[in-house]
Amino acid sequence: MTIVDNAIYKDGKRILAPTTLQETFEECERLGGMAWVGLYRPDEAELQEVAEELNLHELAVEDALAGGQRAKLEHYDDDRFFVLIPARYIDETETVEFGELNVFVGANFVVTVRHSEVPDLSRVRRHLERDRPERLAAGTSAVVHGILDSVVDDYFPVADGLDNDIAEIEDQIFAGDGNVSRRIYQLSREVVNFQRAIRSLPYMLENMIENLEADPSKVEVVRKLRDVQDHTEQLNDRVMAMRTMLEHALELDSTLTSKKLAEESVRQNDQVKKISSWAAIIFAPQLIGSIYGMNFDRMPELHWVWGYPFALGLMLAIAVVLYALFRRNDWM
Repeated sequence: MTIVDNAIYKDGKRILAPTTLQETFEECERLGGMAWVGLYRPDEAELQEVAEELNLHELAVEDALAGGQRAKLEHYDDDRFFVLIPARYIDETETVEFGELNVFVGANFVVTVRHSEVPDLSRVRRHLERDRPERLAAGTSAVVHGILDSVVDDYFPVADGLDNDIAEIEDQIFAGDGNVSRRIYQLSREVVNFQRAIRSLPYMLENMIENLEADPSKVEVVRKLRDVQDHTEQLNDRVMAMRTMLEHALELDSTLTSKKLAEESVRQNDQVKKISSWAAIIFAPQLIGSIYGMNFDRMPELHWVWGYPFALGLMLAIAVVLYALFRRNDWM
């Protein structure tokens, strides 16, 4: 089993780092501390082993194994089960990578099941152990706050990256970039996925706060959770603004594209008019010439002295009249 970290805490301090999960849970019961176990991509058998040790609800275990869950908080008797969707912005590809983090929380244990590279929970653990032992002494609620705070903090670079990408789209639209529609669609999909990741967080945090407010020892944790809740509400507002901007960008791109097509249609129509005009002007002399080019003896003015000049003059006159008419109608 890939155990990232495994420790027992008491009064905010790490007192034991067992080598097996069975030892962890046995010592946790004996010492009266809190166990914090971090797992990375466990398989079904490994997670079932943890579930049997802690008596985790089968539905929660099933969700953790299935993956692809939405962000949510579920209560199973005295235990809680969190699903979080961490994210990170990749500058090289200008894309957002989403993961999944499952958190099982009981009275004296926290088990994290990470299916992606983010978030870096070891950073959260080190911060609490080194800088905030008094907060860690509050128990599992402090650990959950640290995890939520880390996940939400990682959302802000994602939001900044998406904002920059949306700003770049405006330049692409006015520059006439033919790939901008595809880019708008890709960004819209990422923004929608980002919204799904954060939409439920304010309600999840409100639920946690309501459950902790009655406990005077959790006052500081409640304050910290309210701060995280404020951040999630800010992020939700930003995402709504992003969706609105992308909708307007798509409308603007559609309008400019339609305008370009209309201008191109007018330009092509002008070209057709010019071609048709010259074709008509050239056709008249050809018609006259082709008639008199027939090998017949009895034709009008065939033996007239002025017949040839008259035919040429007629061709020229018809061509000039047609040119004047087309020019007058702005076809040429």
